[in-house]
Amino acid sequence: MKRTVVHTDKVPPARVPLSQAIKISDWVFAPGQLGMDPKTGRLIEGGIKAETRQVCENLKAVLEAGGSSLARVAKVTIYMADLAELMAMNEVFRICLKASQTKRPG
Repeated sequence: MKRTVVHTDKVPPARVPLSQAIKISDWVFAPGQLGMDPKTGRLIEGGIKAETRQVCENLKAVLEAGGSSLARVAKVTIYMADLAELMAMNEVFRICLKASQTKRPG
């Protein structure tokens, strides 16, 4: 199986030695994303909703660089520091995924 490192300049560089994603066959495996602003390299301001939107945008950019999309995501793991923010995060994440489903490639 061919293994390809995926990279895009549309997300900030990782602070740890990880690839943005690895593509194997038709599968794209992406490690975690943070709500980092690609322009500043800093955590986006505005709280959990703004951070979640930015995570979705960053993940979308990485997946698209690997020839995939949010519409094709099979599994997501989310780590949170404050579970009191779970409902707010879920609200935004649900909107991101729903928007990707309406733009699903053929």
